[in-house]
Amino acid sequence: MATIPDSATPSLTAGQDTRFDRRFSEILDYATEVFAEKGYEGASMRDLSRLSGISLAGLYYYFDSKEKLLYLIQKHTFTNIIERLRERLVASDDPEERIRIFVQNHVEYALAKEKAMKVLSHEDDILKNGHGAELAVIKREYYKICVKLVADLAKAERSPWMGHRPDEKAGIPTRTAVMGLFGMMNWLYTWHKPGIDPDAEVLSQQISDIFLRGVRGRTDAQLNGGSGVGPAKRLRRKAEKL
Repeated sequence: MATIPDSATPSLTAGQDTRFDRRFSEILDYATEVFAEKGYEGASMRDLSRLSGISLAGLYYYFDSKEKLLYLIQKHTFTNIIERLRERLVASDDPEERIRIFVQNHVEYALAKEKAMKVLSHEDDILKNGHGAELAVIKREYYKICVKLVADLAKAERSPWMGHRPDEKAGIPTRTAVMGLFGMMNWLYTWHKPGIDPDAEVLSQQISDIFLRGVRGRTDAQLNGGSGVGPAKRLRRKAEKL
């Protein structure tokens, strides 16, 4: 599995890794651990000071608030995921393979940085100011990449089963498919156990298979001529008549 870079910000001196950068990155790692354990509201700068061994004055030299720490953790994580994804997508033009690349990139990061993913999931709506707006733009960019990958697959396969609009009776809307995929990937930190569950490579293949087979399958609505009446609903109607 590829190594996940830990640098939180670009080096202050081009081409060099400064002592400031290294300490900056270390504090972000400690902050991620504190937020993952106690939650944003329950954590304090004093908690971070105790864990890191850095004085409060030293912490405030690098970060002016707890909010700034959360912002940088989230920005760092999403930026790394997107940058790595764009680099990997260049390697293939095949629509299915590009979706598999997307899944593997996300799963690798999620398993390598479980605490960071926990912070992203649990503290998703904490930041409401300009920082929150900036993060929302980055998140939308990531979402749009996935939407395009799914739409490209539907177009390439001329699929009647996926890529439909939400108001259509038949087919799986692209948004539903994409959010379902994120649902499978974003909660890995809650159940994945190394040594028991598959590693990132195998797990990526399995999640990709589940997703691709799902979006390529026919829905109840399609099997029933677009009526949207599935087996369970038909049984209830029969029971009501009795």
